[in-house]
Amino acid sequence: MTLVLLPGMDGTGILFAPLLRTLPAWIRPVVIEYPDGGANSYEELIEHVEREVASLGEFAILGWSFGGPLALMIATRRPSQVSAVVLCATFVTPPIPRLARIRSVITPALYGLVRAIRRIRYVIPGFASSELRSAKVVLWRKVSPKVLAARAQAALSVDVRDLLKACHAPLMYLASSHDATVPRPNRDEVAAIAPQTQVFEVQGAHHSLFTKPVESVACLVEFFSQLPCQPQAVEAHVRIPAS
Repeated sequence: MTLVLLPGMDGTGILFAPLLRTLPAWIRPVVIEYPDGGANSYEELIEHVEREVASLGEFAILGWSFGGPLALMIATRRPSQVSAVVLCATFVTPPIPRLARIRSVITPALYGLVRAIRRIRYVIPGFASSELRSAKVVLWRKVSPKVLAARAQAALSVDVRDLLKACHAPLMYLASSHDATVPRPNRDEVAAIAPQTQVFEVQGAHHSLFTKPVESVACLVEFFSQLPCQPQAVEAHVRIPAS
């Protein structure tokens, strides 16, 4: 099966690397990166994503964090193509509501300052693995504060609850147990709006898709094995990367 992967606010495939190494061979991943320029609103990005998936045939789609609303938009726009939707550590309304009231002050300069402060955490022993630190360094160089500020404003303005209600594809929510970036109320909101959603949890913080790829893929395989026309998933195994 084809699995389309939509990244978070960084808009790159960098943080999907451990997951890609761990996916079983019967899952063909397609990572869609977001453009560097432009306004980076959801309305603009969905046009880019739709062009990228137009020729793929049938696929499941995973939206991680910022990418979750985009996954629901695609499922609504292309229901004949989307066989399943995985919402990973994501939201359908602003993930931290109190920040939505101040979204207009999130400028590139402010976001750059916040990002600089957050970098300090990554020099604390034990805070992050060496692979995550290396990935973050690449992202800090690649993705500008201007782009991130625009995407942050979009996330703090989004409301795709109607799209979630209208989604007829099988739904999965993959949560992180200690997610401070997208706290538990976001998972609860999805489950309340779409009670048919299968909820899975991986131990870890917001980046558990990166830090716990084996556990994350096990959840995906369990969900996909229940889909019609996926008999190969029943006997699939998770590839554990060599250390």
